[in-house]
Amino acid sequence: MMSEAAKQNLDKLWQRGKDFLGCEYAILGGAMSWISERNLVSALSNAGGFGVIAGGSMGPDLLSEEIAATKALTDKPFGVNLITMHPQLDELIDVCKEHAVSHVVLAGGLPSAASIKQAKDFGAKVICFSPALVLAKRLIRNGADALVIEGAEAGGHIGPVVTSVLAQEILPVIKDVPIFVAGGIGRGEAMLSYLEMGAAGVQMGTRFVCAEECIAHENFKKAFIRAGAKDAMTTVQIDPNFPVIPVRALNNKGTEEFMKTQRAVIEKFNNGDVEKLDGQLEIEHFWAGALKKAAIDGDVEFGSVMAGQSVGMVKKEQPISEILEELVDQACAVLETR
Repeated sequence: MMSEAAKQNLDKLWQRGKDFLGCEYAILGGAMSWISERNLVSALSNAGGFGVIAGGSMGPDLLSEEIAATKALTDKPFGVNLITMHPQLDELIDVCKEHAVSHVVLAGGLPSAASIKQAKDFGAKVICFSPALVLAKRLIRNGADALVIEGAEAGGHIGPVVTSVLAQEILPVIKDVPIFVAGGIGRGEAMLSYLEMGAAGVQMGTRFVCAEECIAHENFKKAFIRAGAKDAMTTVQIDPNFPVIPVRALNNKGTEEFMKTQRAVIEKFNNGDVEKLDGQLEIEHFWAGALKKAAIDGDVEFGSVMAGQSVGMVKKEQPISEILEELVDQACAVLETR
């Protein structure tokens, strides 16, 4: 059992994050398409963390249904993650307004000042992702209430810089808003080190895939439990003229399928048969479908098994409450030795 002094020290370190999110532990759930839905989100929030619905490619009606279903399972705060390149972004923000969502996370590109304002105007706190210091400053100028800095070790769509470097670049400089660190965090000791550098909290996704409350297919969870850190590889960008955000996933036949899809879209773009944004959306849709194939249907050979490098620390299926307690105990064990 952790000592009261260690617990108090940890509380002091992440008090800003707790106050911002309105929860017991300043641990945001990473928004994982198909997986971060009502069950996982409500379980995270009910256990003291902060669940985030992955809006992904949902339309307004589906999102509205998901928010309502999540509210039926928890009375604690949770957020909604929206993809900035979604063609119906404005309507999706309006859906969040209808449901009085407390926190809106804008991801998958640089959100416009107008989108940030639209969410803030109905009282939501807006969280944005920043892969660099210069962008962090711009997002704060544009009204972001908090930032997530996510390193390349993370699963799914990633930036080019590792978490430890991003943290050193951004945490000592940005003090205006709470910063949550993400990417490669699998244990409480790492979480604590970022809090001591000035982070308000952390975001974790991979660690929660094997939660008992997560609806991911049994095959998907087994793939996580079997995998080591080196198995979570990033996709390669074929054509620098056609920017495709790299994706980290467990290497399989689905990765090869993606390379074929990318080549086909690039060829269409070069032939003038598709606009750049439409081509990028086509690639996004490929990922959404491939992820569903693996995470929901259980095809871990041809589907996309998106995972961060911390997958090597996922050893068994556990209830969310147990995972959160473990992380807190690990952090407090370090504080107790001082």
